[in-house]
Amino acid sequence: MTGRAIGHYRRIFDREALNVPFERRDSFQFFAFEENIGGASGAPPMHLISRSDFDAALVGDALEAGAVDFTGYAGQLDPAERTIRFSHAAITAPFIVAADGVNSKIAKSLFGQAFDRAKVGFALEVERAGRDPETPLRIDFGAAEWGYGWQFPKACGTTIGVGGVMSRNTDMKGALDRYLKHLGVTDPLKVKGQFLPFGEFHPVPGKDQILLAGDAAGLVDPITGEGLAHALHSGSLAAVAAAEALDAGVPESALTRYRKALRPIHASLRQARLLRHVLFRESLRPTFIRRFRQSKSLKSEYLQLLAGETEYASIMRGMLARMPGIAWRALRGT
Repeated sequence: MTGRAIGHYRRIFDREALNVPFERRDSFQFFAFEENIGGASGAPPMHLISRSDFDAALVGDALEAGAVDFTGYAGQLDPAERTIRFSHAAITAPFIVAADGVNSKIAKSLFGQAFDRAKVGFALEVERAGRDPETPLRIDFGAAEWGYGWQFPKACGTTIGVGGVMSRNTDMKGALDRYLKHLGVTDPLKVKGQFLPFGEFHPVPGKDQILLAGDAAGLVDPITGEGLAHALHSGSLAAVAAAEALDAGVPESALTRYRKALRPIHASLRQARLLRHVLFRESLRPTFIRRFRQSKSLKSEYLQLLAGETEYASIMRGMLARMPGIAWRALRGT
């Protein structure tokens, strides 16, 4: 969980600390296309968690707040009636907030497909058991095409993976194997994969009184691959939009309210898509590597971005000031 995600978590749940085990790290190692481009210490901290622990804790919070758990029941959605029918019951509500992930069945029922396969990202990762406090947190730009690799030490083990734009990676398994070999990992480990809606968000995040949140709405950063901060934030924004629409007596206004609230997130994702050209376009790669290695400010801005202390708009302005030629070529997509 980045600083951005932690900030949303604290605000939403009104608690200072995570209620699951975590590893806290404030130093990073950066590599680009197998070149060491320097590290950073004393950075805004990352809190590294097990998603199964975190998700179970969120379910526990929801049940404690009065939610009813239908986990394990197969249901059929009727979007027009906002009704989910189970074999033993039916639920109808004034709103549905769909947080059912990148493969969202609700998004598919609304738009015909959950995401655009030509633009979606894909990631593979493995989990190594056993905590090692000496394992560095590292990010390897270019470990996959138009993507990166990661090594994230946690309280219960280490997650290692690669992810990038799927259409540019015909052999993601090969990319993962090369990355594991590069890190000296030879254990036989189970590989798991998932699509990543790499900044290809739904401009209209729902229909009528059905609102999409998180990965179901395509709210994943196209550079960092982070989705958890936007998932927490958009979930709270959807809840507020629904509550305000009910209070105003115009439930049909919820989607309009929600779209307005999401504008800053959508703007940030658009800017990140442009900036991605600087990181991954082959013609600009040598300049990026040289600048990132030499510049403390670039590393600092990247870490501040993860912490939620700056936005892509600020980074773009800094690029235009420091590297006008490369920034202009990236903006033009050339």
